[in-house]
Amino acid sequence: MNNRRYFANLPIQTRLILIFLLTTALIFIVNVYVYVNMNHIIGRIEALYSSNVSLNELSDKLSEVQDGMTDYLKTKSSESLEDYYRYAQEYTEVLGELRISSTSSELLFMKKSIVDLSYTYLEKADEAVNAKRGRNVSKYVSTYAECSRIYDYLNNYIYSLNNEQFKESSGNYENLINSLKYSEVFCLTILVLAAICNVLLIMLATQSITAPLVSLVKRANEVSDGQLDGELLTVESTDEIGVVTGAFNKMLISLRDYIEKVRDNVLKENAMKEKELRMNAALKDAQLKYLQAQINPHFLFNTLNAGAQLAMLEGADRTNNYIQKMADFFRYNIKKDHELTTIADEIELIDNYIYILNVRFSGDIHFEKYIDEELTYIEIPSMTLQPIVENAVNYGIRNIDWDGLITLSLYREDDRACISVKDNGIGMSEDKIERVLKDELEASALSDDSNGIGLTNVISRLDLHFNADNIFSIYSEGENMGTEVIIRIPVEGH
Repeated sequence: MNNRRYFANLPIQTRLILIFLLTTALIFIVNVYVYVNMNHIIGRIEALYSSNVSLNELSDKLSEVQDGMTDYLKTKSSESLEDYYRYAQEYTEVLGELRISSTSSELLFMKKSIVDLSYTYLEKADEAVNAKRGRNVSKYVSTYAECSRIYDYLNNYIYSLNNEQFKESSGNYENLINSLKYSEVFCLTILVLAAICNVLLIMLATQSITAPLVSLVKRANEVSDGQLDGELLTVESTDEIGVVTGAFNKMLISLRDYIEKVRDNVLKENAMKEKELRMNAALKDAQLKYLQAQINPHFLFNTLNAGAQLAMLEGADRTNNYIQKMADFFRYNIKKDHELTTIADEIELIDNYIYILNVRFSGDIHFEKYIDEELTYIEIPSMTLQPIVENAVNYGIRNIDWDGLITLSLYREDDRACISVKDNGIGMSEDKIERVLKDELEASALSDDSNGIGLTNVISRLDLHFNADNIFSIYSEGENMGTEVIIRIPVEGH
């Protein structure tokens, strides 16, 4: 049990390496066993007939000795004498290597008789050769006749031993062939069992990896479906999966705590709203009218600055940032209402404006910028871009069913700097675009801050300042295809 827990706590990479090494070693051992077993049987089969091959070679060498001796006795040439001695030497060597693969006493006796007769034959052959060299005719003739008789005996003995050895080897060969067949079946069975053991071993070893992952995926799917009240997962190991499981449990606990805090805050907020609704309507109206009568742009700007300082003192950084953005926004309106400003200042105003809107609408407005910094020094009438962005928000992406996106781009096109404000909202028809550009859209067709009325002021100020053609353009490919407003400013002289 301790070994299993130790294995489960190993890193996944280490576990996989150990599994691979273990299965490889098992397959290697089985293959070595099969190889050794097959080679052993094949070696025994080869050994069965090695004695027959040896006896055949012995018979051939004996014939060479007999022929060599006969040739010398007939010709008495030095070449035939050398051949005789060489044949006799080779016969002696083969005779010394003669092996009989049998334990039969009869076959062993026949082998011994062949060896004894062979040495007797060689002695007589030497006597016949020496008698021929000594010109003792009667002796070499009688000796040669005796050698021929022994030669016939030897051939018969070798032939008989070869036949008996072959018969015995044939029976053993059949037994070995049957044994080889059984060995093939046995080895195949071992390979199949080894493969099954490998599969079982891999399944058991990887179960410690896959089982926690399956549980983690199942629980994650439940959480994604909103089932947060289930039990926490059990951490069974300290490997990577155990670490991820523990982190998942912590995340789930944090999520539960967060939801509980949000629920409490909602209940408190609802209680406060309900209390506010019970306030006296008349008193509320009076207070609002009083404030409306007293507030002017400078008073509002100063009030926002005071609120920002108070938020900073109380450590409310986000509130301080929000109020500061509001103050910067109104400061720009107060200072820049009838002045020229740079494109850089206008872009900064847009950043503040988008930030304020995202605080109001919980970050629903996505905003992207692609700015050529070399063109930001150019001066344009103040409050040129903010009304365009405001129209894109209110009449482009406010009530769409998909994520709204506004893209602000500044780039160069020939001798003009181009400012593009593009949204992915509901789009505009060609007729409506034409009426906006010609200032023919009636106020009743839109609300007070509609495209027509807001853009008319921007278009007229741009025409008066730059006195150029094709300054302001509106493009849309149709319903739900978005709208793009492009301002093309002459770069010469700036």
